[in-house]
Amino acid sequence: MIIDRYISWEILRPFAAGLGLLVLVFVGYSAARYLGMAADGQLDVATAFKLIGLNTLVTLEILLPTALFFSVLSAVGRLYRDAEMYAVYASGISRIRVLESVLKFSLLIALFTGFLSIAGRPWAFRTSYELEAQAAASFDLKKMAAGNFMALLGSGYVFFAQDVDQQQGVHKRVFLYKQHNENTDRSGSELLVAETASLPMLHPGEAMQAEFNNGFNYMLDNSKKQDLTLEFKELIVRLPMQEAQERYRARAETTLTLANSTNPKDIAEYQWRITTPLATVLLALIAVPLSRMSPRQSRSRNFFIALLVYIALFSVTSVMRTWVEQDKIGAIPGLWTAYVIEIALLIVLVTGLPRLKRR
Repeated sequence: MIIDRYISWEILRPFAAGLGLLVLVFVGYSAARYLGMAADGQLDVATAFKLIGLNTLVTLEILLPTALFFSVLSAVGRLYRDAEMYAVYASGISRIRVLESVLKFSLLIALFTGFLSIAGRPWAFRTSYELEAQAAASFDLKKMAAGNFMALLGSGYVFFAQDVDQQQGVHKRVFLYKQHNENTDRSGSELLVAETASLPMLHPGEAMQAEFNNGFNYMLDNSKKQDLTLEFKELIVRLPMQEAQERYRARAETTLTLANSTNPKDIAEYQWRITTPLATVLLALIAVPLSRMSPRQSRSRNFFIALLVYIALFSVTSVMRTWVEQDKIGAIPGLWTAYVIEIALLIVLVTGLPRLKRR
């Protein structure tokens, strides 16, 4: 128990600091995105902060294993560098016993990570999608900030205004663009330039009619047969909007629903969730042999190797998940292939050391 507590405490300190730093960086990134949307009038501030929190919760399933991996690498590496680990071995404690101590600590983190992945992840995605849908449905286009390209949800149009009179709800020196599908009668690009435009509030399920004044409407034919130019004083453009409603997305589905699905994307999402705890434990155990070094040896070499191993394992897992989504490989072996590789790597790293003896 003494060795368990000592190693766990050595891992916990860099783990808490590293996780806090990673969360802080991600929150800063999310805040820049969502608060920027709030500044443009697309979201209210309260919704922006809710979305920041929900996205941070989802990201924890990645940040926790990452922080644990590098914390074990740092803590055990320090014990080797300061010769404490050799004193531990000299007292009769084997390397397997050290791995067991790391395993016990990583299991606690893995349980929390698994809960987040299996229950917290779908709830967070479902809630964030609802908030985004509500924000899109109630977004007042009259409040849209000038100088930004804005995709009008569900219509395929991109809108831009150099200036806006928020009191009258009139945009000035506007630009409207849409790329029409090739299989339609209006195949090509539509471009509209006008002095002013009036865009009403968006209501879910309702088409929106925007009024443009004093400008030109260009229809550009992709087949280069005939381009059309229309000069107008007043032009009404109908912007069909999709109703803001909850759509089926694998990430927002409950884990139980995904378990009974045969859809490749559902299978990939399901396997990702249930294997997250396993990935957490394996990464922590792999970090132990990777952290071995001689006393006073520089940590740069070990850290660089460990970083490459981490990137390689994460890349393999991502590739396997993509292949399952694309139905290139079935549910079996599915995502489990990546973890078989991690287990094999762990065995190679451990057996490559001097013979392990259990105390």
